[in-house]
Amino acid sequence: MSDPSSINGGSAVAMVGKDCIAIACDLRLGNQSLGLSNNFEKIFQLGDKTFLGLTGLATDVITLSETFRFKNNLYKLREEREIEPTTLANLVSSTLYEKRFGPYFVGPIVAGLDSKTNKPFICGFDLIGCIDFAKDFIVSGTASDQLYGMCESLYEPNLEPEDLFETISQSLLNAVDRDALSGWGAVVYIVTKDNVTKRVLKTRQD
Repeated sequence: MSDPSSINGGSAVAMVGKDCIAIACDLRLGNQSLGLSNNFEKIFQLGDKTFLGLTGLATDVITLSETFRFKNNLYKLREEREIEPTTLANLVSSTLYEKRFGPYFVGPIVAGLDSKTNKPFICGFDLIGCIDFAKDFIVSGTASDQLYGMCESLYEPNLEPEDLFETISQSLLNAVDRDALSGWGAVVYIVTKDNVTKRVLKTRQD
């Protein structure tokens, strides 16, 4: 049997810029090599400037996205403020670790800006919640190897939002072109201290 994390395909990537972050994912949902949908978004906004990317087994992606939406709403009711990226990272880690003996087959990414300092924050996780902090970029999904190669080639520190959008878009598009289980469109979020911009990219549909 193949790895459960790769059955449905899909990839995500987050990058740090100059006082901004970008997070992007493809839109494919498949059953191994059979394509099922081209509008399965894997990025979820949980705060004003806090985002969660979830790749892996689609049923676990949906289950966890609803779980974190519920926990985020509880947090907002109790704390009377939006959740910070660092807080969400610890929440994701503890939630995954609770299920370590029967884990969710997902590869989460957390990205966002601190609401007070506007400092960028990105991190990734393994399927039982071990946090992998990053200062430049973090990748997840079936095109991880290709994404690492593209990001290491194209990424530069302290990119302005528009340059960051171009860099993350080219990295994702070229990576998913080389992975049969990812692609079929992409979506990119650019988060600055002033606003959040969402852009949808067209890609090959084959």
